[in-house]
Amino acid sequence: MPRMIYDYTKSVLERVSFDPVLFCKELRKAIKNLLPYELEQLKKWLTNFTSEKPELQPYISIVNVAG
Repeated sequence: MPRMIYDYTKSVLERVSFDPVLFCKELRKAIKNLLPYELEQLKKWLTNFTSEKPELQPYISIVNVAG
């Protein structure tokens, strides 16, 4: 079940990536719902996902602070 939450989180973040404010909001929700090891996976995924989206890169620090 936790893997499903992680996958769902990634799906939501991909869908809202057009809006940095909404992306940040969903990222904050994800931090509350994911387990610590899933947050580590999310950090890696975010680094890769935002590599070509500079407007979203500052939000990686939210996960770094939470983790």
